[in-house]
Amino acid sequence: MAVEREAASNICVFGVGGVGGYFGGKLAWFLANQSDPEWRIHLIARGPHLAEIDRAGLTLSTPEARLTCSPASAADSMEGLPVPDVVLLCVKSYDLDDVVRQIAGHCHEGTVVIPLLNGVDIHARIRAQLSCGVVLPACALVGSHLERPGVVSQQGADGFISMGADPDHAGFIPESFLALLKLAGVRHEWFDDARPALWNKYLFISAYGLVTAASGATLGEVSGDGRLMDDVRGIMNEVAEIARGEGVPLGPNAIADALAKASGFPAGTKTSLQRDVEAGRRDEGDLFGGTIMRLGREHGIPTPFTERVYAQVRGA
Repeated sequence: MAVEREAASNICVFGVGGVGGYFGGKLAWFLANQSDPEWRIHLIARGPHLAEIDRAGLTLSTPEARLTCSPASAADSMEGLPVPDVVLLCVKSYDLDDVVRQIAGHCHEGTVVIPLLNGVDIHARIRAQLSCGVVLPACALVGSHLERPGVVSQQGADGFISMGADPDHAGFIPESFLALLKLAGVRHEWFDDARPALWNKYLFISAYGLVTAASGATLGEVSGDGRLMDDVRGIMNEVAEIARGEGVPLGPNAIADALAKASGFPAGTKTSLQRDVEAGRRDEGDLFGGTIMRLGREHGIPTPFTERVYAQVRGA
């Protein structure tokens, strides 16, 4: 299928937690201050969070400012919303299959789906159910969380989106959306091959996510504990070996760069996996521990650090 460069006007942010609330909030704030915006933001949230967005708008609290804005619309599903030209997919991985089924019934041939989820197999999982549109391999790095209904809080460095070409549409670049990100001050980078960026993010978040969830320590406490840092490095080494087995070139400094990322977050930062485990909510532990162990077995790569730490997360 030949895909023309899109002239999109409707952006659907599916999932308005820490990630979706940050990037959706930045875009909504920018567009709300334009006299004749070419884009409209539609937010999909749930429960009290949706009710508060309807009542008073979405508030994004950052180290620089506190921004409150109202989207063009907010709903608990895509039903009744305009067919989107761009979907920022910001749900948890365990909700992915249900959400993609919604998108499949509510998209056009030029819809651009940008999944900002954790994980390295998200593009393949989406494509298994979605035949229309363009799916850009992507990931995000941002220290943000849902503070309370209607309010998303971000700390540390500005959020960053990495994305690249859809293998099925290698020549397609979403130029107008990239231009919008630039105008709105959303940091981002485009890659012809996004796989190294996705695996580099996974290297960081899987190791720190598992270790913080298992230990209860914040990022700063992990960094100051030699035993916990041994676990972080051990998991990172296992992930890097698996990436090589998958044919993904990470580069010689991948682990050092991943370790350095932690210093960009406030010392008291908790990972999303840690927050979910502590709250007793459904969590993405299998996305990290389970995936690493499964891929390790496929490639004949031992994963003793991941196995031990993941067993601690699961309380085994």
